[in-house]
Amino acid sequence: MNGVQDGDAAQRFKSPAGGLPGQVVLVLQGGGALGSYQAGVYQALHEAGIEPDWIIGTSIGAINASLIAGNEPRLRLSRLREFWKRVEQDPIFGFRHEFAGFHERLSYWSTITNGIRGFFKPNPLVHAGETYPLGAEHAGYYSTAPLKQTLGELVDFELANHGRPRLTVGAAHVRSSEMRYFDSRDGAVDVRHILASGALPPAFPAVRIDGELYWDGGILSNTPTEAVFDDNPRRDSLIFSVHLWNPLGAEPATMAEVFCRHKDVQFSSRIANQIARQEQAHRLRHIINQLAARLPEAERDSAAVKELASYGCQTRMHVVRLLAPQLDRESHTKDIDFSPAGIRRRWDAGYAHTKVVLARAPWAGEFDPLSGVIVHEQLEAMPVAAE
Repeated sequence: MNGVQDGDAAQRFKSPAGGLPGQVVLVLQGGGALGSYQAGVYQALHEAGIEPDWIIGTSIGAINASLIAGNEPRLRLSRLREFWKRVEQDPIFGFRHEFAGFHERLSYWSTITNGIRGFFKPNPLVHAGETYPLGAEHAGYYSTAPLKQTLGELVDFELANHGRPRLTVGAAHVRSSEMRYFDSRDGAVDVRHILASGALPPAFPAVRIDGELYWDGGILSNTPTEAVFDDNPRRDSLIFSVHLWNPLGAEPATMAEVFCRHKDVQFSSRIANQIARQEQAHRLRHIINQLAARLPEAERDSAAVKELASYGCQTRMHVVRLLAPQLDRESHTKDIDFSPAGIRRRWDAGYAHTKVVLARAPWAGEFDPLSGVIVHEQLEAMPVAAE
């Protein structure tokens, strides 16, 4: 049959008041320094005794995903903390509060000039000229060799490929412009796949895997929730979709606001439209099931009807959307704000937001039997503690 089979036939239209309504999936966007918010989300889940069955990440989301999947549960938080400590930007002078704007500008140029320890360093050959033959695997303003070493020390890829959770990372195939998901269920995932998922040009060079070059998956799909909806077989799921870029925003009135809003629009990846299409598709699958059930038994047993009915699906997916906050004085350089304060505040926000969602448990209860995808939005722009 051509349709995707129902992976959890026993779970139907009522989410249990206690427990979780299916496999737990953690979907992590790309967004550089903003990714510390994702670490806070995981901390809240971990403390609640909820470990993901599947993690899907792009760019910094792939890095955080590998740190979780590549360690035993008791080590995951400490490995996340160690990674984010290693990529903290060293303090510049000592007057952040007195001259905040100047400090942030200086911090930005320090990152551009020197890179981030444990993550990336400048590639001096790039200044030989735009036509200088760097080679496909070195054509970038920075080298991610420090990140390769960091992940080699903090991630056990053998465990990531043979344990729980399942690990999936997205990358863009350079030659074909197609999205490729590397999945530990289907083959070994190693440090190359994580580097490829975060190889955002022109900053970072493409990564070669099995003879092919790959760039950052965020170029094509920065919110890889589609991997859950397209999985085969589909399963009932509770999806924590963690967003680092705000799909909604005010009209920009200054050039600074234009630069900032442009990045949000670019990397939020049209997620609202994607979810709307999935809601519609899953509703149609449920309708197919109900129509097939109304047919006489003799007709349901025919090969033609079975073929048509196979396009139905009874799985249900709850999508909990968490959104990283906008910090004070945030600009279009927020994705390279590796300052200790920025990392801490975003981490704390992810933790606080997720605690609120877990307390609400919006997936518990009864829902429209024709709804296959149910979206639970963050109720409000929750506050962030001041520095």
